[in-house]
Amino acid sequence: MKIAQVAPLWERVPPPSYGGIELVVSQLTDELVRRGHEVTLFASGDSQTLANLEAVCPCALRQDPNVEDYAVYEKLQLSQVYQRAMEFDIIHSHVGISALPLASLVSTPTVHTLHGNFTKDNEKIFSQHQKQLYASISRAQRQVNLNYVDTVYNGINLEDYPFQEQPQEPQYLAFLGRFSPEKGPHHAISIARQTGRRLKMAGKVNVSESEFFTKEIVPYIDGQQIEYLGEVSHREKAELLGNAAATLFPITWQEPFGLVMIESMATGTPVIAMNFGSVPEVIVHGKTGFVCQSFEQMARAIPRALELNRQACREHVATNFSLSQMVNGYQMIYEQILKDRIDLNGRIRAMKFRF
Repeated sequence: MKIAQVAPLWERVPPPSYGGIELVVSQLTDELVRRGHEVTLFASGDSQTLANLEAVCPCALRQDPNVEDYAVYEKLQLSQVYQRAMEFDIIHSHVGISALPLASLVSTPTVHTLHGNFTKDNEKIFSQHQKQLYASISRAQRQVNLNYVDTVYNGINLEDYPFQEQPQEPQYLAFLGRFSPEKGPHHAISIARQTGRRLKMAGKVNVSESEFFTKEIVPYIDGQQIEYLGEVSHREKAELLGNAAATLFPITWQEPFGLVMIESMATGTPVIAMNFGSVPEVIVHGKTGFVCQSFEQMARAIPRALELNRQACREHVATNFSLSQMVNGYQMIYEQILKDRIDLNGRIRAMKFRF
C-alpha cells in the first residue's frame, strides 16, 4: 500500500523527549516501512524516519523561536498532503479536526486517529464530518457518535523499555507527563507529601501552563523529597520509570489513552491512577496497578502496589499493547477501508450498467 502518515508539526518525529503522539506515529510509520509498504511521512524537517519525509518547516515548531503562528504551517502541511492525495491509497491523519474539511474533498480515503479529547467547540466540527473514517485509541474515547472503523490501542516496542526486576533503593514514586492541571502533578506532590515518600517528576512545561507550574509545583521542589528532572530523553524516561516503586497517574480529565501507563508497566513498574478515561482499559486493577476513585485512595494503594508482580506488569503490556499489535490493527483498518471502497465502486458500476 501507498500510505501517507500526517503528524503534528509541534514536535519532531520521534520526539527527543516529551511527545506521545509523535512517538506513536514514528513507531507506526517505521514498522509499516519494514513490512514493505510505501510510506510518506508528513512531519517537521528534523524528523527521523525510514519513510519518505516531506516537510514544510525545517524543524519542530516548538523549537523555532521565529514561528509566531502554528496554524499557518499546519495549513501548509495539509495543503501539501491533499494536493498529492491521488498518489496514495490511504491517508492516515493524526492532527485532529484540522484535516477534516480537506479530507472530504478528495477521493483518497482518510482515516483519522483521534489522540485528543472532545470539547463543546470541536464537537461542532465533528458533527459536520460525522461520516468520515475514525479510529479511536480506547473505547472510553468514543464519547461522540462518529463513524468509527475500529479501536486500536497505542503500542510500544518493548525492547525500548528495559525490564527492571527490582526498583532502585531508596524507593521513590514517579510522575511523568505534561505539567498541567488535568495531568495532576500537584496531586502527585500532595500524595508524596502525605505518605512521606520521595517523588521524582519529569515532563515539559508549556508556556500557557507556566503560571500553574510556578504557583503549584515550584514551591514544593526541594531536590530531596520532591525532585524535578525537567524534560528527559527516552533513555532517562525508561530509567525513571523502571527504577520507581510505582508510577502515579493522578489525572483529572477523560484521558483518551495515557501512553505513560504502558511505558511504566513495560519496565515492570505498576501504575496507581485515577479512574478517568481509558485507565480501566489499560490497568488490570490489583494486578498491574490500581484504579482509584480518589487521591486518598491512591495514597493508600502505594503499599499494595509494592507487592505486585513486576513481571506480570510487563507481560500485560506484551500481551495487549505491543508495537506489533498496534500496527496489525491499523493495517487491518487500511485493508478494510480499501476493500469497502472497491466493493462500493463495483456496486456503483453495476448499477450504471443496469440503467
